[in-house]
Amino acid sequence: MDTMSAAVEQTSLTGLRPPRRGKVRDIYDLGDRLLLVATDRISAFDVVLSPGISGKGIILTRLSNFWFRKFSGEVRNHLVETDAGRFPPPLDQSRPVLEGRSVLTKKCQVVPFECVARGYLAGTGWKDYRRTGSVCGYRLPPGLVEAQKLSDPLFTPSTKALAGHDDNVTFDAMANEIGRDLAGKLRDLTIAIYLRAAEYAHSRGILIADTKFEFGLDENGQVVWLDEALTPDSSRFWEADLYRPGGSPPSYDKQFVRDWLESTGWNKTPPAPVLPPSVVEGTRRRYVEAFERLTGEELKLPG
Repeated sequence: MDTMSAAVEQTSLTGLRPPRRGKVRDIYDLGDRLLLVATDRISAFDVVLSPGISGKGIILTRLSNFWFRKFSGEVRNHLVETDAGRFPPPLDQSRPVLEGRSVLTKKCQVVPFECVARGYLAGTGWKDYRRTGSVCGYRLPPGLVEAQKLSDPLFTPSTKALAGHDDNVTFDAMANEIGRDLAGKLRDLTIAIYLRAAEYAHSRGILIADTKFEFGLDENGQVVWLDEALTPDSSRFWEADLYRPGGSPPSYDKQFVRDWLESTGWNKTPPAPVLPPSVVEGTRRRYVEAFERLTGEELKLPG
């Protein structure tokens, strides 16, 4: 793909009402279904950045679909149709925009928490540990270092925010809001998927340090896996061969962008600094590498 190709930063589809815009996805309500379009927007520290990363939405969509299918025998997912060529009217009029970056999904009642699994001490978990010795209510042994593998993965839910910052909460806080049975089911499912995905990814040369999932309930009250799955946007992917505890390992995810933003002295409130071409291209290269390693497929993006 030509690295100078224009990023798709938002969509406006013929014959449809304006979408609800998340940090990355444009969500169209089709009545009994949703159309999720992964744009090339990128966010960090819960702020949408500029410019977008050309082709990023296609990478996120294809990698998510890979994982949804890989675990389809163990957990229901929201996918109804992934081929834009089979989308119903009037979506057929927008196929060039939708191809590769959109899916039709079931409508579900969304659980208002991100379900986070942490296998290593990194990110906000590392910051919390340095300050308090704990991560989201879990007391950890003293003397751990950044990026250290934890003896068992932690389930650390957070609130969901379309805009602004997500906040880490304890399992008990989540259980108090949605019920202990459902919270326990989502905790166990999150850890189970994480462990299996981490084992697979390790065989492909990538460590999944942490990841976040979203779930909902269908009309029968059954749990459904939603949104995206184990992508560089929602996960921390590390190069297995270069992993060393005690610092921030080389990654195939948004950490490259976060590190650059931190170096600018930005106060993490809008507007964010404009990403330079080197950061845009470096981020794109890392996302492509993650996709190809994990799926074993060569990624061909439209130019």
